[in-house]
Amino acid sequence: MTTAGTPVAASRARWRVWRDWRAWPENLGGLWRRSLRFRTVVITLALTVVTIVIACVWMALAIQNDLFESRKEQVLVDSRRAVDTAQATLDDAEVQGDVVQLQHLLSSVSTSLAQQSSTDMTAAIRIDRSPSLNAPSGFKSGGLEVDMISPELRKRVQSSGQNQTQWWQSISLPTADGGEAPGIVVGQQIFVPDVGPYELYLAYDLDDASQILGFVQTTLWTVGFALVVLIGGIAWFTLRSVTTPIGQAAETSAKLAAGDLAVRLDVHGEDELATLGRSFNAMADSIESQIKELAALSLVQQRFVSDVSHELRTPLTTIRLAADMINDRRDDFDPATARAAELLHAQVQRFEVLLGDLLEISRYDAGSVQLELEPTSLAHLAEDVIASMHQLAEQHGTDVRLVAPGGYSPVDMDPRRVRRVVRNLLGNAIEHGEGRPIVVTVDSNQQAVAIGVRDYGLGMSASDAERVFDRFWRADPSRKRTIGGTGLGLSIALGDARLHGGSLVVWSELGRGTNFVLTLPRGSQRLEGPSPIPTDPADESPLDDLGLTQPIELPRATATTKGFS
Repeated sequence: MTTAGTPVAASRARWRVWRDWRAWPENLGGLWRRSLRFRTVVITLALTVVTIVIACVWMALAIQNDLFESRKEQVLVDSRRAVDTAQATLDDAEVQGDVVQLQHLLSSVSTSLAQQSSTDMTAAIRIDRSPSLNAPSGFKSGGLEVDMISPELRKRVQSSGQNQTQWWQSISLPTADGGEAPGIVVGQQIFVPDVGPYELYLAYDLDDASQILGFVQTTLWTVGFALVVLIGGIAWFTLRSVTTPIGQAAETSAKLAAGDLAVRLDVHGEDELATLGRSFNAMADSIESQIKELAALSLVQQRFVSDVSHELRTPLTTIRLAADMINDRRDDFDPATARAAELLHAQVQRFEVLLGDLLEISRYDAGSVQLELEPTSLAHLAEDVIASMHQLAEQHGTDVRLVAPGGYSPVDMDPRRVRRVVRNLLGNAIEHGEGRPIVVTVDSNQQAVAIGVRDYGLGMSASDAERVFDRFWRADPSRKRTIGGTGLGLSIALGDARLHGGSLVVWSELGRGTNFVLTLPRGSQRLEGPSPIPTDPADESPLDDLGLTQPIELPRATATTKGFS
C-alpha cells in the first residue's frame, strides 16, 4: 500500500500539478525561484543554444558562400572553354556569305557548345538589329529563353566588345516538375564571319550544389540539437552532484531551525562540500550545546522565580496583616508616622500584586498554564469591567463609553483571564488618557469576537509601540504610575490572548492616542481573516472635531451605547 509520503505519491502529486497547462507559467516561475538546478540548467541551455545557433548559422553561410564560389569558378572555366572552342570553329569556317552555310555553321556551334560544356542550355542572339538577308537570327536550346536573361546582363554583354569579357548572373531555372532551381547564366560575345557579333549565353543548373548545401545544413542543425541535448544532460547530472548536497543542507538547516537539534548531515569524502558538511555539523553541535545550556539556565531561573515568589507569600502575608493593622490605626499616630503607615500599606499591596504577576509569568514560562473555558458573552464581560472601574475613571475625570454592535453571543473563553486583560487595557487607557474620552468597542463575526480599547491621550511612537508588550518596559520611565502597575500586565495579557489562540495588537500615534484590540477565535477555530475591529482607526474623526464632552459617534455605533461620567 502506498502512502502519501512515498516517492510514488509525490510524483503523482507533481504530475497533477503540471497536468493543467494553464498553470504552467506560475509553476515555471515558482520552479525558477526555488530550484538552483533548474535555473542553472535553463541558463546553460539558453547560452548553449545561442552559441550553437550562431556557430551553425556562420558555418552554413561560410559553406554556402564557399560552395557557390567554387561552383561559379567551375562554371566560368567551363563556359570559357566551350566559347573559345566555338569561336575557333567560327574563325576557321569559310561561308562566303552563303545563308545555308551560315545556318549550318551556327548549328554546328550549338552542337559544339553542348559537347564542350556541361550544360545544354544555350542561346545566341544577334546584336545588330538591322535587317539582313543572310544573317541568321541566332539559336537557343535546352529550354533557355531570352526572357530569363535580365536586361542589365544583356546590356553588359552587348557593350563588352571583342575583349571576350565574361558576365554572369544568378537566375532561377525551371525544372521538369514545374518548380524552380537555382542557376547561373554566363554571357559573352562571339563573332560570326560575314555577319557580326552575337550574344552567347550558357545557363548552368546549380541544383546539385543546393542539395549538397541542404544536406550540410541539415547535418549542422542535427548536430547542434544533439549538442544542446547532450550539454543539457551533462549540466543536469553535474549540477545534481553539487545541488543535491546543498539541498540536503538546506533541508537539514530547516529542520534544525524548526527545533530538531539532533539532525545532522551525512558527510562523505574530502572535497569542499564535505568540508561544508563537517562545518555545518560542528555548528549544529555548538548550537545544540548552547541551547541546552540556555534551557537549563532558563529552567533554573524559572524555578528560582517560582520558588522565591512562593516562599515570599508567607512572610508577605504576615507583613500585609501587620501593615493593615498599622494602617487602620494611623489616626492615632502623629502625621509623619501616619504617612509612613499609608506608604507601607500601599507598597505592601503593590508588592503582593507583583508577586502574583511573577508567579503567573513563571507559569507561562514553564508551560503549565491551563484554561478554564466557559461560554461567556464578551459584551457583558466588558460592561462588568467598565462598571467595576467606574470610580477610577471618575477620579481621572474620564468618560468611558461602550459601543457594542456585536459580541453578545456566548463564546468559550476563560472569563477570569479575559477580564484581567480588559481591566489591564482599560486601566492603562484611564491612566494615560489625559482625562479624555475612552471608547470600548465590542464586535464579532463568524470566526471571532473582539474588544477594542481606544484612548485619545498622548500616544506612543512606532518604536515604543513595538516594545509595549516587553516585560518591565515603560515608554517614559520618569512618568509616575498612578494605579500601581507592575510592568508585567501587558506581557501577561499577551500571554492570555495567545493561550486562547487569539491575538492582542496595538496601534498608537503621538498626539492621536492608542488603540488596543483583543481578538479571540470562536471555539477551537484558528484565527483567520481580519479582526472584527480594525486596529488602525484611520477613518475616525479627530478628537478636536468630536469635542471632549460631546457623545462620541463611531461609524458603527448603532447598537447599545452606555456612558459613565
